[in-house]
Amino acid sequence: MTEPAAPSEPSTPSAPSGSGASEPAGPTRRDILRLAGVGVGAGALGSAGLAGCGFGSPANNGAKDSAAKKVSGGFDWKKHKGTTLRLLMNKHPYTDALKAHRGEFQDKTGIKLAIDEFPESNYFDKVTLELKSRQGNYDAFMLGAYMVWQYGPPGYLEDLGPWIHNSSATHAEFAPDDFFPNLIKAGQWNFVNGAPLGGKQQWMLPWGFETNTVCYRSDVFAKLGLKPAESFDDLTELARTLKAKAPGAGFDGMYGIAVRGSREWATIHPGFMTMYSREGLKDFKVEGKKLVPTMNSPDAVDFTGRWAKMVRDAGPSGWTSYTWYQASSDLGAGKAAMLFDADTASYFQNTDTPAAGKLAWHPGPKGKGGSLATNMWIWSLAMNSSSKKKPAAWWFLQWATSKEHLLWAATKQQHIDAVRKSVADDSAYKDRLKAVPGFLDTFQAVIDQTKIQFTPQRNFFDATTSWAAALQEIYGGADAKATLDKLAKDLEPRVNG
Repeated sequence: MTEPAAPSEPSTPSAPSGSGASEPAGPTRRDILRLAGVGVGAGALGSAGLAGCGFGSPANNGAKDSAAKKVSGGFDWKKHKGTTLRLLMNKHPYTDALKAHRGEFQDKTGIKLAIDEFPESNYFDKVTLELKSRQGNYDAFMLGAYMVWQYGPPGYLEDLGPWIHNSSATHAEFAPDDFFPNLIKAGQWNFVNGAPLGGKQQWMLPWGFETNTVCYRSDVFAKLGLKPAESFDDLTELARTLKAKAPGAGFDGMYGIAVRGSREWATIHPGFMTMYSREGLKDFKVEGKKLVPTMNSPDAVDFTGRWAKMVRDAGPSGWTSYTWYQASSDLGAGKAAMLFDADTASYFQNTDTPAAGKLAWHPGPKGKGGSLATNMWIWSLAMNSSSKKKPAAWWFLQWATSKEHLLWAATKQQHIDAVRKSVADDSAYKDRLKAVPGFLDTFQAVIDQTKIQFTPQRNFFDATTSWAAALQEIYGGADAKATLDKLAKDLEPRVNG
């Protein structure tokens, strides 16, 4: 997810993902405004505003005019033999797996794949420019679920629903019901601010994802006689204990807990939003057609103040610059005793780092009523609505998200977590992960409550970046209630504009 800008790869064998692990980032407000030719000082614009300044026109890619309706006859993998597709991809382990397996696709279909990769630090700039051009230079590309809220309304994404439901265009084993329900649902939205995810329109297909859990140093915990926290209060106390005692127990310089802190949207969505949601808190409520910010409710103010205090007491110095990269690297380097972030970000720290072989996973603290509500980042695949080779692009998309490719990628490469239930249940996948302490049990504990916990809305990146800025101010000593009241007051006209 998991999220925009940082070094392109961690110091591990391969970059974890997006929101995740492969570089924090997505289009920041600054990026979108700059690419749209609008100064940052012009104020926040939603997609409607972007369309008005030439960023895009209203969506015109619904089922009624879908090219999928022109596909008839029996399904044939070789139907588009001789076609070359251009893919725009983020530099990522999932892309590495695709490149390693693309010969299988090319032999099966006769379709050639030309893959252009970019580090996440400028990947979404490239995607935005390409989509804005409407030239159809690339046929398919990677994106996160939140990007649907930005790229969907201007009409840049092809609705995949008509393709999925045309048996002439989709092979019989595709099985859309095999995706975990909250993952396939994350790509469905009607573009109405505040409306829940779901519906008939499918703007992307899940390819890989990250759930947000706690990874900890099992050797440190064993030496200090500690156990993972089961509540948020326990977590804050555990983090302080680790910072106080770990250095004296032979873990020089170790601090308690690593979480993200940079002034960008990606700081909010992993550990913070997960714990926030487990405590039963919401970002917005919908009143009629209006979004009302609720991050300044009394319980939200209390939670945010305690989160900031936890980081002050037991987090790293320089926290306000921490992206996923710094946070997960500190775990791997032996500087942090715990990481509350994407499970894949910590997974990749379990190879060729000082902490390798000493890491274990836990679902993290439960919230109210035992809640394990967990936010997620999904690296997905979408079709450019301006593609001139849509049928062949769909042939690729259904193969790349098939059990055939994903099981191979999950067992032969570094393509985890599994987006398909059949892959997650496969014995070969389980055999691979059972050697990683707690990883599979943690995945199974949280998967049913893992979903996008944010309220869908077009101004997501601007709103969450402002939220991260407020969190930084509170961390720095500002009054939590006053800061969040101001945030809510500022956001309300922006998200409803």
